Amino acid sequence: MQKKQLARAALMTFVAAALLGVGYVAGTHRSAMGGESALAATPSSDKIDPKTGRKVLYWHDPMVPNQHFDKPGKSPFMNMQLEPVYADEGGSSGIKIDPGLQQNLGIRYATVRRQETTEGFDAVGTTQFDESKADVVQSRVTGYIDHLYASAPMQHVTKGAPIASLFVPDWLAPQEEYLALKRGGMDDGMLAASRARMRAMSIPDGVIASLDRTGKAQTHITLSAPETGVLTELNVRDGAMVSPGQTLAKISGLNRLWLVVEVPEALALQVRPGMSVDAVFAGDPAQHFTGHIREILPGISTSSRTLQARLEIDNADFRLTPGMLMRARIGAAKKVSRLLVPSEAVITTGKRSVVIVKNSDGRLQPVSVTVGNDAGDDTEVSSGLTEGQQVVASGQFLIDSEASLKSVLPKLEATAPTGASAPAATPAAAAPQTYETTGKVEQVTAGDITFSHQPVPALGWGAMTMAFGKSSPTAFPDVKPGQTVHFVFRQSSDGYQLTKVEPVGGAK
Repeated sequence: MQKKQLARAALMTFVAAALLGVGYVAGTHRSAMGGESALAATPSSDKIDPKTGRKVLYWHDPMVPNQHFDKPGKSPFMNMQLEPVYADEGGSSGIKIDPGLQQNLGIRYATVRRQETTEGFDAVGTTQFDESKADVVQSRVTGYIDHLYASAPMQHVTKGAPIASLFVPDWLAPQEEYLALKRGGMDDGMLAASRARMRAMSIPDGVIASLDRTGKAQTHITLSAPETGVLTELNVRDGAMVSPGQTLAKISGLNRLWLVVEVPEALALQVRPGMSVDAVFAGDPAQHFTGHIREILPGISTSSRTLQARLEIDNADFRLTPGMLMRARIGAAKKVSRLLVPSEAVITTGKRSVVIVKNSDGRLQPVSVTVGNDAGDDTEVSSGLTEGQQVVASGQFLIDSEASLKSVLPKLEATAPTGASAPAATPAAAAPQTYETTGKVEQVTAGDITFSHQPVPALGWGAMTMAFGKSSPTAFPDVKPGQTVHFVFRQSSDGYQLTKVEPVGGAK
């Protein structure tokens, strides 16, 4: 009886020990295999950081920012503590820059404003003689150039200055006939008929009056300049014979000039008569010459692909001369309300136009905008911004290409929050940049490989144990736990992905 009791006691002791062992193994297995899910699923009754007193939205591993956890603890991805994302920063997009760093970068802000401006565009024009104001010196009789006072074309002349002295032999006979009739005592009717004949032969009234006064016939006449200007044409020389209607010289004034503006073909439909023009000469940018387009010349130049618009500009002080190149701002007759930002605030990448906007919480975020025409130092924004927003306008901070925008500001367009260690992940998000190091294989699964690897200076990592994703379950089939390998990886939206794994020294 006593032996049976001893056997029963021994059996009970063995069963209890066996159950205890099974419970321990099961508990250990659940702790090892389900630690990550338990960490992520266990709710936190109090999400106030005791160190800072700030409300915490969640915790995350900065190296894998898309995975969120409800409580602090150790990262299941690598040997580091999870970091909190606070409510006062987690819901904002863009990046936050320390005020001291902003000052070092020379960041300057400007306000998006609405202003009444005239629609317009810039063009280039050249000054020309106003052909509508040109005067010609012609001969009305047949004669010879007795003396030429003007020496060459482009000579300046004043009003009334002599151009040429003309000898007219045909004037002698009618004047002598008139003097004979007058000496013979002919009646007034005969004298009037003789004077009419002389006028018909283009003898000036001044010569006829002198004939009555002096009684001497004149066979020379001096042709003078009708206006002050430049002798743009001189078609005769001393001793040359001239005929009625022949142009001896052409005089163009300088007090008013034409400005012929070359309008690009793409803007040809925007230019209309009556539009205002403000032109400046590079030699004196403080002096402005204004006017309104009088007419648009028909036809597009086949060489420059431009349309010509013509207007008159005042040159009473003779500061301008034909042939000068001028910058012209063509504006509409009516003003319109437009949204403007400084031109230096617009980043034109070639694919789009971007403006860096300062949000209400002080964060900087890129915004794609649609730009219109320039208005001096400002640029019109037709969409993407609202009046009163703050934009970055300092040239030291802006980026001038799409490649720079993607490499320098890769996180500005992401809505995911940035923690204290977020800059460590920023370089990897730029594009397919790869990193490499050496480590020991700790575990191989269908989805990833865990390494105890050496530091990665390019990312600012120290030595740690971390899991890296595989492109497929069958990738790297020869990699076994315990091997020392050299591996290459890159960052993707799912974390860090392996691209190459090979044993150190090439051994299989």
